[in-house]
Amino acid sequence: MALKQNKQLKLYYSIKEVAEMFGVNESLVRYWEKEFPAIAPKRAGGKVRQYTKEDIENIRQVYYLVKEKGMTLAGAKQLMKQNREGVRNTTELVNRLKQIRSELVCMRKELDYLT
Repeated sequence: MALKQNKQLKLYYSIKEVAEMFGVNESLVRYWEKEFPAIAPKRAGGKVRQYTKEDIENIRQVYYLVKEKGMTLAGAKQLMKQNREGVRNTTELVNRLKQIRSELVCMRKELDYLT
């Protein structure tokens, strides 16, 4: 999922915002945080999670592997451990292709409207 343009200016995101970005429950984000050490939000006041863009990218990778590719958590952990850079590159590519597809669908709708 693409981050909204205005949200790209923020330094920190709440767990609620992160969960909404991916269409998952906050509890799932907390669970992934426990399972994947790369997801390590800062804590404000000791309890309130503050996710950075890097945390969100790590969540995006987990989301891609688990939700889109259907991998188990154990499989996703192993793949991220063995080939973190490859997972990151694949996730970025898939995300960009989704954006391009969305733009093409919008263009097609506009063209269909004109004809």
